[in-house]
This record gives sequence, C-alpha cells and structure tokens, in this order.
Amino acid sequence: MTASAGKGRRVLIIVENLPLPFDRRVWQESKTLVAAGYQVSVVCPKGKGYEKSYEVIDDVHIYRHPLPLEAEGAVGYALEYASALFWEFMLSLRVLFTRGFDAIHACNPPDTIFIIGLFYKLFGKRYLFDHHDINPELYDAKFGRRDFFYKVICWLERMTFKTADVSIATNESYRRIAIERGGMAPDKVFVVRSGPDLSRLKVLPPAPELKRGRQYLVGYVGVMGKQEGIDILLNAVRYIVHDKKRTDIYFGLVGGGTSLDAMKQMAQELGVADYVTFTGRVPDDDLLAMLNTADICVNPDVANEMNDKSTMNKIMEYMALGKPIVQFDLTEGRYSAQEASLYAKHNDHQDFAEKIIGLLDDPEARQRMGQIGQKRVRDELAWEHEVPRLLAAYDALLGK
Repeated sequence: MTASAGKGRRVLIIVENLPLPFDRRVWQESKTLVAAGYQVSVVCPKGKGYEKSYEVIDDVHIYRHPLPLEAEGAVGYALEYASALFWEFMLSLRVLFTRGFDAIHACNPPDTIFIIGLFYKLFGKRYLFDHHDINPELYDAKFGRRDFFYKVICWLERMTFKTADVSIATNESYRRIAIERGGMAPDKVFVVRSGPDLSRLKVLPPAPELKRGRQYLVGYVGVMGKQEGIDILLNAVRYIVHDKKRTDIYFGLVGGGTSLDAMKQMAQELGVADYVTFTGRVPDDDLLAMLNTADICVNPDVANEMNDKSTMNKIMEYMALGKPIVQFDLTEGRYSAQEASLYAKHNDHQDFAEKIIGLLDDPEARQRMGQIGQKRVRDELAWEHEVPRLLAAYDALLGK
C-alpha cells in the first residue's frame, strides 16, 4: 500500500450505530484509507466516552451528532433512525463546504443512508455501501414477525443496493445477497472481512483475580441483545452450576446493550449471579484482560437466518488471542473458526454447557485449538489481508 494511491481523493464515511473510534471495523477502514493517501471525514453518533462534536484522531476528521435514544421497539428504531438521518445530512453539508468529499461510504444499519447518497449523486458524488448487517433478517430475529415494518426494511435494502455504485460485503454470504437480492453486478461487490488488528489484540499475562477464586474462566465479548443468545448462555451456566454441580467455573461477560439489565436480572432469577460478571462496555485494556485470562471463550449467538449468514468479530478476536471457542454450528461462524471451535446443537443450552465442560476438562484440546485459531488469523483473517480488497473496492468506485 502506498500513500499516493488515494492522493487527492476525499471520502465521507457515515456510520449510525456506533461512534468512532469505538467501531473497530470502520476505524480500521478509516486508518487504512488515510494511510493510502485519502482525505477521510467521518460522521457518526456520540457515545459514552466519545462526546466531542468534532475531533481529529490519526488524521481522521470525526464529526459526531447526538443520538437522543437507544431504540428497542420498531417505533423506537424509526425515531432513532430519522433523527440520525437528519444529523447525518446536516453534518454532511458541513463537511461538503469545509473539507469536501468525492464519495460517500455508508455503513449500515440502518439502510436509510442511501437517501443522502441519492441527493449527492445528483452532484456527481459516488456512493459505496458497506454492508454490515442484513436488516430484514435482523428485524425478523429481533421481533419475530414479517409485518409492515419488515416490508419497509426490504424496500430500503433494495433501494440501498440500487443506489450503490460499489458494495463491500463482510463475507461470501453477504456478497450473494448483494448480487442475488440486491441485483448488483458481481464485479461491483467486494468481500472485505472484519479482520482483527493484531497490533491491538495483544497476548498478555492473565489476571487471576478475574476468576474470583474459581479454577476456570469462560469469556464472552459482545452486545447484550436478544439475538446474541445471552439468555441461552445463562441457562447453560445454570445447568453447569445446579445440574452438573460444577462450582469451579466463572463467566466474564463484556459488553453493553439494551438487554444488559434484563440479563443481570435473569442471572439472579436463575441463581447464578455469583458465577457471572457483567462488566458493561469497558475500555480495551479491561476487555483484553478478561479475554487473556479466559481459559475458553464462547459465542452463544442464536441459530437463526441472521446469525447464520453473519461474521462475528468476537470469533476472530478470540482466535487472535489463542482462545478455543464454543459456539452453535452456524455457516459463517464455522467458516471463521474451523477447528478452533467446538460446535453445539442449535440453541441447545444443555449441549452448549456440555461442550464448555468437556473443553475445560481437556487442556490438550484447548492448547491445540488455540494454536489453530491463532495461526488462521495470522495467516488468513487479520486485517492486513483485507487492506488490498478495500483499496480495490475504492479503485472500482473512483478509478485507479
């Protein structure tokens, strides 16, 4: 990668659901583009620890807007997205008349940013769609119905792909959706995986105090939401503690989300609160301490159409740190982890628990699987392997 590749090119990245630099994928993309010579501006929401309306970090100019609520219901999401769209457009005008941009790089969810893209395409701007989530499947996973809002989401997805000059997908499943459901030409869809940044994910000595006096620690990092299967994991913990009488295992759950308080309450009701820590959203140092101390890591994502087709960043982060994994047998999860993971029956908390126990009781398997995962990330899945693909997508968008 040379710094001259993007010289003179200006890009505006719009992301709605997380602030920068907290959104790791978008942050890696931003820094990669800067290193290639692009002038990068980013519009994103404010969040805890990221309250400044404007700042420059590593030559990335970040413009943050307020997000009045963190939605749960369908109506709440509509209000959140409408507010975000307003602020995204207003801040895009600010960028246009100050730094300028030649292309918009829009990151979903939601699939509403194409409205801004359509406006700027009238003035010759190019539009790249960065496909993070398959929103029809996400809506179905969250609410379990295909109603009026579901149909609207399907229409928004079609319009997003129709507007895009180029699309980047996080895996082959998403690429097929862009081509088959979105109608995009295959040569305009590029797979750019969310590979971990190995300069950030450092293997460090464990912090024994995180085990709270138990022999083993099981780690989890991710969102505390319905489709993430935290309720399934807590039922697995109940089975381990109360049915299998294993009191030597502790669980460290890192992450925030709309269901965090509900999951804490559920742990109390199941009688396992003394075996689980919910840290909430924490700095990287605390996250790395938990994962480096963990003997194994878990991904309890519910087996559904959404999760089957989605690549979860936590899987590759676990692998980068040499941690063996237990998860349900999902297409993209298996593609990422391969032999670095054990695979439980779909949504079966008892089988999930048995896999955890079996792996903890087999130190040789843990070591072997951890080494397999680390090698796969280092040789194939780390972000450095995705950089040429991202830059190729930009060449297709703006010309070489």
